[in-house]
This record gives sequence, structure tokens and C-alpha cells, in this order.
Amino acid sequence: MTFSEENYLKTIYHLTNLSDSEVSTNAIAEMMETKASSVTDMLKKLSEKDLVHYKKYQGVSLTEQGNLIAKMIVRKHRLWEVFLVEKLDFPWDEVHDIAEQLEHIKSEQLIDKLDDFLGNPTEDPHGDPIPDAQGRMTKTDKQLLSDLAVNQKGICVGVKDSSADFLKYLDKQEIALGSKIEIISKETFDLSIKIKVDTKELTISNKIASNLFVKVGQ
Repeated sequence: MTFSEENYLKTIYHLTNLSDSEVSTNAIAEMMETKASSVTDMLKKLSEKDLVHYKKYQGVSLTEQGNLIAKMIVRKHRLWEVFLVEKLDFPWDEVHDIAEQLEHIKSEQLIDKLDDFLGNPTEDPHGDPIPDAQGRMTKTDKQLLSDLAVNQKGICVGVKDSSADFLKYLDKQEIALGSKIEIISKETFDLSIKIKVDTKELTISNKIASNLFVKVGQ
């Protein structure tokens, strides 16, 4: 498979996880920053390879084979992110773009050895689950911080937005995976939230809270 074909499968996989319905051509074009006509041409190629179910104007979904290939690309991407953060001391806001390049390495033997070398992690540095060699993933019971009520507590287990800007903001506020967060109060005017992070109190916007995943009751 070409890098481009792999990127399309991965994009469809991610979009499928965001919605229960079939993925639209426009959604793929927007995420990949390309023209809808280019997406249509690629979907036809992937359909001929039996990697997607595609009918014009009806959206697209992955076949069983396409879904497994997409999971293996995601597996490589997230394992490389763990390696870059844990072994090479990259900050978590810099690893995504590097992993985008490394995820196209073909050697399954290398990836399996990398997995073992890292201790078979189940999550990447952003809290996203890592598929195993068979495509199985451990799912964490989590919810958005913005959905918690006043006085509820939880532990930060992931981010919805993994952009460098957002991760740098979290670093400045000393919010990381494993941080204990408590909702102190909520403002009805702008939906901002006053929280306690470990021992420090601060106020964050609803947008920030809507991009943080927590495991409640910790």
C-alpha cells in the first residue's frame, strides 16, 4: 500500500470513531485538507482493493480488512509516540508529527519488538488506546471534564485535542495524565470552570474542559 492509501484508511478509522454513521467524503476532505474530488478518486481505489465500502453520495465505511490495516497503522503510530516520549525524552506536544512518518514502516517484526521493548503499553502519551498485534484495544471508562458536576473528582486519563498548542497549554498549567482534578465551581455566564489540579486551583474555559478526559471517582 502507498503512504497515501494508509493515511486515508487511518483518517476514515478516526472519523468512524467520532460518529456512528458512515463517514462523508467532505469530512475526509476536511480532515486531510484536500479536495473532495481527490477523496472520491482514492475511495474508488480503496473500494477496488476491498478495503472500504463506498457508494457515491452514501458515505464510506471500512471493510474488516481495511479496519484491521487501519488499526495496525494506529498501533505503530502510538507505539512510536511512547518510544519518543519515554526513551528519547521528547515532549508530548512534539511526537505526533514524527510518529506520522514512522507509522509507515512496514516491518511487523520491528513493531512487535518495539512493543515488547516498551513493556507492551496499552496507551500512548496522550491517553489513547494502543491496539495489540491482533487489533484488540483496552478501553478506559472515561468522560469529558466539562460533563462533571461541582464537587466531582477524577483523574486525567487523556486528551480529545492532541494539537501542540493545546498540549503546551496543559504543560503551562501543570495538567498531565494522572493529574487529580476536582470541580470547584462553574460559571453560568461563560461556562468557565474553577478546578483544583492536585493542590493548585485555577480557572479554565469550557473549551479546555471539553478536551480533557477524566476517569471519575478517583
